[in-house]
Formats: sequence, structure tokens, C-alpha cells
Amino acid sequence: MAASISHHQLDDPKFEDPTRLLIVVAPYYKDIAAELVAGAQRRIEASGATHALVEVPGALEIPTAIRLASAAGFDGFVALGCIIRGETTHYDTVCNDSSRALSLLGLEGLCIGNGILTVENFEQAAVRAEAAGQDKGGGAAAAAMHLIALDRRFTKPRLGRIAPSSQHIQIAATDQIHE
Repeated sequence: MAASISHHQLDDPKFEDPTRLLIVVAPYYKDIAAELVAGAQRRIEASGATHALVEVPGALEIPTAIRLASAAGFDGFVALGCIIRGETTHYDTVCNDSSRALSLLGLEGLCIGNGILTVENFEQAAVRAEAAGQDKGGGAAAAAMHLIALDRRFTKPRLGRIAPSSQHIQIAATDQIHE
């Protein structure tokens, strides 16, 4: 059903100012994690940003790793992993707690794209993770980059910028890195 519904996607921001993202991945399901990371890296690099990568044991450790790295000068974070439902309620705990912790970090002002898959089986995860398919890793990277652009727009205004007069704001970042 969901495959037949079209979704609108914003154009990815392009960065002119140096922009660094940290990809935090839980490679519990190594093949799924590799696809998520590939998609995130591709989208980040296409926007002119740079990235670093760290691995953590599981999805519950992703928010803590992001919080620990938050003082290291990264502009944003991409949370990647996969939680597949098992026979116990542990699935619910991991899904809810990792998602809530990431949301709380976002409310503290961190720019985070959440690409932690929560699925019923491995096949669902593979479809969502595939970099050439649904590319949820790339989508999480794009979400983080849009938040970075929004943060720069509202907290670091540049000379000559005029805010749009309408209530609907679409971020069109014009930042590109030159190395």
C-alpha cells in the first residue's frame, strides 16, 4: 500500500560554509547498516558537506554517542541502525527509548536525522535500507542537513538575507564547502 503513495521530497541543501556531520551507526545487522551508511554518505557528499563515522553496539547507544560528540564541532548528526521485532517486548523498549532520546536531543538544539529502521522482519529492513531504493540512510542525512540549514538561517543570519513574507518557509540553503 505505502509503495503506491508518492511522497514529496525537498531538494537537498547545498553548503558553501564548512559543514560536518557525524554518522552514528549501530551495525548489529551489518548488511543493513552498510546500505544505510552508503546512502547517507552519498547524500552528504552531494551537498558539499563532509562526514565522519562512528559505530556503537546498538540503537540504544546511538543517542548517547551523539550527546558525547555534540561538543566536538559537528553541525549535525545522522543516526542509523535497524531494530527488527523479535519474540519479546525488548523491541518496543529499544524503538521507543532510542527515538525519544533522539527527539530530546533535537529539542536541545542538535540537528539530527533519524534513520533507525523499526521493522517486522529482515526483508522490510533490506527494502528500506537499500541506497539505490528507498534510501532511508540518505533520507536521514537529508533531514539532518535541512535542520542545519534551518539552524543557520535562524541563528546565524547573513547580511542581505530577507525573511520570506509568507508563513510557509521553505529552506533553500546556499552553502557549499570549498576545500
